[in-house]
Amino acid sequence: MKSAWLKLLMMLMLASTAAFAAGNRQWTVLGPDGGDVRSLAYDPHNPSRVFLGTSTGVIFVSEDGGHNWSRFAKLGAGDDYVLDHIAIDPQSSKTIYVSAWSVQDQSAGDIFRTHNGGKDWEALPAMHGKSVRAMALSASDTKVVVAGALDGAYRSTDGGDTWRRISPNDGIVKNIESIAVDPKDSNVIYAGTWHLAWKTSDGATWQHINKGMIDDSDVFSIIVSSANPSEVFASACSGIYKSVSGGDLFEKIKGIPFTARRTRVLKQDPSNPAIVYAGTTEGLWKTVDEGKNWKRMTNPEVVVNDVLIDPRNSQRVLLATDRSGVLASDDSAATFTTSNHGYTHRYVSAILADSSEPSTLYIGVVNDREFGGVFSTHDAGQSWQQKSSGLDGRDVFTLKQASNGSLIAGTNRGVFELVKGSAAWQPINNIELQKTVSRTVKLKSGKTKVVSSTTSTHAVLEGRVNDADLGPSRWFAATSAGLFTSKDQGKVWMGGPVAGEKDFVSVQAQGDLVVAATRSSVLVSQDAGTAWQPAALASYPINIRSVTVAPEGLIFVATREGAFRSVDSGQNWKHVVAGLPDKDITSVAYDGSRKRLLATSGQTGVVFESTDGGSTWQRGPDSGFPLRRISVVHGHYVAATPFDGVIAQPDNEPQSANAGGGSK
Repeated sequence: MKSAWLKLLMMLMLASTAAFAAGNRQWTVLGPDGGDVRSLAYDPHNPSRVFLGTSTGVIFVSEDGGHNWSRFAKLGAGDDYVLDHIAIDPQSSKTIYVSAWSVQDQSAGDIFRTHNGGKDWEALPAMHGKSVRAMALSASDTKVVVAGALDGAYRSTDGGDTWRRISPNDGIVKNIESIAVDPKDSNVIYAGTWHLAWKTSDGATWQHINKGMIDDSDVFSIIVSSANPSEVFASACSGIYKSVSGGDLFEKIKGIPFTARRTRVLKQDPSNPAIVYAGTTEGLWKTVDEGKNWKRMTNPEVVVNDVLIDPRNSQRVLLATDRSGVLASDDSAATFTTSNHGYTHRYVSAILADSSEPSTLYIGVVNDREFGGVFSTHDAGQSWQQKSSGLDGRDVFTLKQASNGSLIAGTNRGVFELVKGSAAWQPINNIELQKTVSRTVKLKSGKTKVVSSTTSTHAVLEGRVNDADLGPSRWFAATSAGLFTSKDQGKVWMGGPVAGEKDFVSVQAQGDLVVAATRSSVLVSQDAGTAWQPAALASYPINIRSVTVAPEGLIFVATREGAFRSVDSGQNWKHVVAGLPDKDITSVAYDGSRKRLLATSGQTGVVFESTDGGSTWQRGPDSGFPLRRISVVHGHYVAATPFDGVIAQPDNEPQSANAGGGSK
């Protein structure tokens, strides 16, 4: 079974086209496929070449019309750039523009440009620091690029070399969410804002085009008909509007229910202007008669961010969606299937290798609702199966396997168990709360005696379960409602707040030594959780990610401020900096197969290794991805990333973890 895993892993390495980071051997993305997609765009010279924008600054590319994907470019220094618009120059497809805005800082953003097909990118200086929410190229003059930002509208007439603010300096045209250029006159520009729409006919003076629109309308998308520029469609939170007078007067289009109020994108069929698609927060809608009648083409759970129609074959339609990735149709949107092979945009929270099936791997994900939960692979990541029936869209923060083979998932609402061979998860959230009341009674002899009575009540664990440890005689669960223990493999839990602390993020045990942590404090028990003592890691505030307990009383705590180590069961602590970054440690793990410690940091994709109990650390392989946690599966590193799913180390990489077994 181990050799089968390695053969499959090697096949994936050879087939992977993900290596775009210069200087690093890119680790292979195993999956699972899918996730959030923000934007889609095709190469006008080769529509089979499709670009995909994400919410973390990464662009993917497909060379076969959206069937298969690979990483193309990383834009921005961090992982906070939302790439909502990608525009390719129809005169030269090697010139590509990408607009970006920061999800962390609304005043930040950029427009990026490449002249050599993506080998090199530059952030255009004049637009640096602007939160660019909209961008469009002029169809009549491709040197004209128009951008909408939170502070106004900007235009370049030389392909992005220089820019001029074209909205009034008084800031009345601001918070621009959408922008469109008249296909026959590059001076005519429409801008949709967080409060209605505006138009300029000369690139300088603006008029409010709000007649016929509900007054309090965010305008998410504007399109101008390629056949008749006086025909303008605008989508808003209050519905879809159409103007046949160049925006002088709008009429609300009937046919789309009020509940589909957030129409995020409108796209016109390039071969038939009467066909318009509306991507909404409640599915995709389509009209074939210029908006007179509409029909929903997907189920209402699909959130559509962008729509792409193949100009050679309008039956081929791609959707950029939240959580379900790319949906593809070859029958004019009558039916859709997922088309995410090679595209992974998942926040992986847990990795678990099956204890009895060496070729099986489980992962837990968050922020994916009905499309997330737990996934499994039996072929080293070539294919994944969602294994979330019964979780009802819950986030999964931790995955463990019990001695009987059952899987245990800690979710944002309780603990769940998947019995081996079962198809659905079942809750195991019964809590027994015990209350002891003592009273003093007087005996006949005149003496007094303290008598205690204990009563039990039952409740349900509904809090967020961040971590769990499944020992042979006792299970522990770190939750937002306290620390809980079970002596009967999860049938009944007991516990709650400990030493005044309630919101626990991590717990691990080694024999009678148990370590539990909140975001700011660590508690240590030497007697299997009966009595607890606080541990003073530092004299300054810290933000804790996780705790790790290794043999012989060794404890590691991973924090935003670095790694802290105790060699005496928590009595004394030291900030470890010998070979490790001094901050942003995301995880520390103990690999029992090779008796070593492994660490990851949000500052780098490097795996750090220690063979002397954590006194000193050496740099291991560089994955090329930010890492949240690391595991060893059949002698190979398998890592969880914040946004790119599960990744695996190349088989022949130097400093490889190439000796047997799995890690705890």
